[in-house]
Amino acid sequence: MDHLLAGDIGGTKTALSLYARDPQSGYRDVAHARYVSADYSGLAPIVRDFLQTSLGNSSGESVRAAAFGVAGPVENGVCKTTNLPWVIEESLLSQILSAPARLINDFHAVALGIGELQPEDFEVLQAGLREPDEPVAILGAGTGLGEAILLPSPQGPRVIASEGGHVDFAPRTPLELDLLQFLWTRHRRVSVERVISGPGIKALYDFVIASEQAPESPEVRAALQTEDPSKVIGERGVSGRDAACEKTIDLFVSLYGSEAGNLALKILPRGGLYVAGGVAPKLIAKIRDGSFMHALLDKGRLSSALMQLHVAVVMNPHVGLFGARRLATDLHQRSAR
Repeated sequence: MDHLLAGDIGGTKTALSLYARDPQSGYRDVAHARYVSADYSGLAPIVRDFLQTSLGNSSGESVRAAAFGVAGPVENGVCKTTNLPWVIEESLLSQILSAPARLINDFHAVALGIGELQPEDFEVLQAGLREPDEPVAILGAGTGLGEAILLPSPQGPRVIASEGGHVDFAPRTPLELDLLQFLWTRHRRVSVERVISGPGIKALYDFVIASEQAPESPEVRAALQTEDPSKVIGERGVSGRDAACEKTIDLFVSLYGSEAGNLALKILPRGGLYVAGGVAPKLIAKIRDGSFMHALLDKGRLSSALMQLHVAVVMNPHVGLFGARRLATDLHQRSAR
């Protein structure tokens, strides 16, 4: 049996899926695994481990094409990952697989994956209008902040990947000016990713405590020593169980909405604005309460233009894999000609 391999490589987790083409349902996921990225020296050993586990020595079974969405810029088939000390090369992956392999930015993969989803995979924040021939904008917070643009064309979607998460953080309020000063003393340069990301949640929490907006509870302080900080703060902030965590998440959601609005102003994505990444689904109760959209639309004279847009949160965690699978399918079809 022939397979397609798709990967979603993030700073924290690496997910790989092996798909078989099914004439009835389109694709069948025959193997799936998640790895802690920092436990490996690169992507190649993860791919080798995954293939050994999923295919073993099965005769007659092989990977025909592979594509990987990687958190970092890809140039000439090579990616030096942003949040990992890895260098990933298409040529090595192709050699391991004995098949064509492509690397693309992770939000390039997410952009391609949007079209593979179903209506139930989205939480719509503003219905708006979607023009099929107009640009689509995608952003999403995870270990970092990714942003991309999708341009429809008769030849298929064209994706423009970016490193938009590394633009300068622009404060809007006196509180955010204080936040900028707080982070500037730590980093000297403050990108928007410093505040809108999983690690950004912890940075915002530190600011909330340092600026005495709320006291730090002993329970949270202890949990932060042994657990994932963004998870600790996010869960307590969404539920309202801790005042400092709730203030942190309220600030995070507002900043996230503002950056979504900034991206929308630059692109005017009349094909839709989509919020992806691993953080948004976990905070969806806060995001849907109105503060995200309020910050997104708070753009002065241009607010009315953004009120016409379709805005939705991507709830399906496999969107990046689906986009990589779509590219792997194209690779296989081209190589088979």
